[in-house]
Amino acid sequence: MKIIIPRAIIVILMAITGGKCAIAQDNLRQLTLDQAIELSISQSPEALNARQAFSKSYWEYRSFQASNLPALSLTSTLPDINQNITPYLNENGEQTYVSTKYISAQANLALSQKIGITGGVISVNSYLSGVYNVNSENQSPYLSYPVNVELFQPLFAYNPYRWDRKIKPLSYSIAKRRYIEELEQIAINTTTYFFTLLQAQVEQKISKMNLTNSTDLLKIADGRYSLGKIAENERLQMELSFLKASAALENANLALDNAQFRFKSFLHLQDDVPVVLLPPGNIDFFTIDPKKAVTIANEHSLTPLDIKKQLLDAASAVNMAKLDGRFDAQIHALIGLQQSGATVPDAYINPLDQRQVSVKLTIPIVDWGVAHGQIKVAQSQEEIVKNTTEQALIDFHRNVYLKVIEFNMQKNQLTIAAKSDTVARRSYEVIMGRFKIGKINNTLELNNAQIDKDNSEKNYYYALQTFWRTYYEIRRMTLYDFRKNEPLKFELKGYK
Repeated sequence: MKIIIPRAIIVILMAITGGKCAIAQDNLRQLTLDQAIELSISQSPEALNARQAFSKSYWEYRSFQASNLPALSLTSTLPDINQNITPYLNENGEQTYVSTKYISAQANLALSQKIGITGGVISVNSYLSGVYNVNSENQSPYLSYPVNVELFQPLFAYNPYRWDRKIKPLSYSIAKRRYIEELEQIAINTTTYFFTLLQAQVEQKISKMNLTNSTDLLKIADGRYSLGKIAENERLQMELSFLKASAALENANLALDNAQFRFKSFLHLQDDVPVVLLPPGNIDFFTIDPKKAVTIANEHSLTPLDIKKQLLDAASAVNMAKLDGRFDAQIHALIGLQQSGATVPDAYINPLDQRQVSVKLTIPIVDWGVAHGQIKVAQSQEEIVKNTTEQALIDFHRNVYLKVIEFNMQKNQLTIAAKSDTVARRSYEVIMGRFKIGKINNTLELNNAQIDKDNSEKNYYYALQTFWRTYYEIRRMTLYDFRKNEPLKFELKGYK
């Protein structure tokens, strides 16, 4: 079903532009709801903040990916000069002090790789050092490790690499969905600002029309009063209506200026060009199956993914509490080649084997229940997260279900509002016509008809706002476009 509202568009434009077609002029900016949303998503401060927030998450994820790749590093000391007085035992076993001066340099080239499954680190190194004693003539100052392979492997410790491989990609997926959700929230906020300004324009248009009608009616009342056809109190009522209409127009102008300022500020429009809003027309109504919407929300929305991450974080904290501070063993193994020499080339001739294996044990004996308490704290927190997220998921499903039902009601609500506006307007025109030709002199009936007309028009635009706001709220909750029957896509230039 479609609702076409050209009358509303024409009336608003005529009222704002004084009956002239000023949309094409340079001193007015014409905007539809879709255009306003496009502007807000491209340049509003909220959109810029959303992009920066996602950029932060993107580079955090890129850093995580890079940290799992082999890392090549070079460390060196060039040079290290050490001159001091040190104790020395002579041939007779007597201690004396001598002045020493050493000049040393060293360099190490290492290629290291994290082992995500086991939590260890393996590296391939090439090391060269030289220590020259200024006070000694016979020395072999250079020591080389042409190549060695080194492994550090904890056996029972908490493995952050394994948990990061589960949590970090999930966090990045959440960041992408959160960005889409924030864009939909911007669309919701834009809709609110759009219709606030649109209603202010409608209010000004109504106030102008009411003032015009009040002016005409006051002239008619003056003529009838001078002929003795109406009482003085009826003429005074018309004058009072005229004064109220004048005050209402002043208030409407002020409200319009305020709404226009807030709307342009939100869209980051920094010029002085007035904005003319065109109400959304040609509305295509469609219905959504609430159960299908809940299922789609589970697949595409942010909330289920965020709940999964909270549960993983809690499980990681429990695993850390169980392993940290408990019995642990760490293996350090090294195998390679080594040699020393009087010159650098000598230090690489006929290198000798190098082997080293050590096992470091950590055995807590008495900790007075500290580790046990930390485990219980982590487990309690995990239960809290499970209970909280379970209820959050139930609430989320319910909210999606109810929001879809509310959306499906909007076709009937908007149709009724449009019909009520038409009936109230026609009733007011009939009563106004009868009053002008003198068939009725009761101002109360005329005032009531005017109030009904004004309220019906305002209610129509409020119903229009409710429809579009509900539509974008469903998009934000499900991250799905039910009009096109496809998920909302992540689209941000320079990111993937």
